Amino acid sequence: MIELQEGIRPSVVQKNAYAVVAITKHGVEIARELHKVFAHSDVYYMEKFARGDEETKEIQLFSGSVRMLLPTLFEKYKGIIMIISLGAVVRMIAPILKDKKTDPGVVVIDDRGENVISVLSGHIGGANELTHEVAAVIGGKAIITTASDVQKTIPVDILGSRFGWVWESDEKLTPVSAAVVNEEHVAIVQESGERDWWMYDTPIPEQLVVYPSIDAAIAAKPAAALIVTHRLLSSEEEVLLRNGVLYRPKTIVIGIGCNRGTSAEEIEDVIVETLAELKLSIKSVKAVCTIDLKKDEAGLLEVVNKYDWEFVYYPPAELNKMKMEAPSETVFKYTGAYGVSEPAVRLYTGAEKLELVKKKSGNVTISMGIIPF
Repeated sequence: MIELQEGIRPSVVQKNAYAVVAITKHGVEIARELHKVFAHSDVYYMEKFARGDEETKEIQLFSGSVRMLLPTLFEKYKGIIMIISLGAVVRMIAPILKDKKTDPGVVVIDDRGENVISVLSGHIGGANELTHEVAAVIGGKAIITTASDVQKTIPVDILGSRFGWVWESDEKLTPVSAAVVNEEHVAIVQESGERDWWMYDTPIPEQLVVYPSIDAAIAAKPAAALIVTHRLLSSEEEVLLRNGVLYRPKTIVIGIGCNRGTSAEEIEDVIVETLAELKLSIKSVKAVCTIDLKKDEAGLLEVVNKYDWEFVYYPPAELNKMKMEAPSETVFKYTGAYGVSEPAVRLYTGAEKLELVKKKSGNVTISMGIIPF
């Protein structure tokens, strides 16, 4: 049992991404029911409501004020579901809030399980999505107050997040979001990435205008802009970012061939330098591809793990099926493939034209392509 005492950080056992917390008799009933079907949850409730099966069900009991439990839960969990009155929750979490980019999503359920309310970090923290999921499980009503959700318009802070898109900067998220929900003229330019980012079954509002190019958007003089591209923008194009958000879709694929024992530093340097030469953003890199002979190459694995890129390797027979502009008998002699970096990128992306067919730099051979959507 967890004994909550002032000034002492409680020890909890986190096994899942979400915590469910209850402090009343009816709340405990809801928590136990939710735990049966919400697989990724750890349940916490007051010791006085113990049923005797908590150890078997891996439910954690506590005594003392739940307020002292919350700082620890905030640090450990992606989301917290609290079966406690909304006002009490607001008062308890207020002193421990830090930033919407790091605070967990917080959802409140009333004591009868009728209303499920998204309270904190609705978009970035995932509370809005969690609210819908929990409401569906317990048969409650999902209550979302985020303006973009209510108006069925673009949620600027999570646009494309389900595809892995990331912001270049969060500096303009708030003013651009305001322009969207206030129905101002917002320009949208998409040069790459997934096209099915619109989340609703209604048409895109008319004030959100999709332009064919950045130049066309600049000429339209919008109040705000959303730009989706893997490219590094020129200084002239960056005028749109005065009140704009730049998204980096995961569209760049890198093919790598290297000598055995090539260091991670050399491989990384070649990748970074080549991206800069091609004016491509490292934030848009999705995957690194190579031949299966290199699947255990230490330096290559170190770089891939550092950036959390997908790592894909193909057998020679698969690589040899692909078009190659510069097949090599020497490479074939040592690997069984007439090329590594170029055909690996073609195989992954399906692209006819590559951003870089092949470049040799020291111990590294590199190719780059863009996934077409």
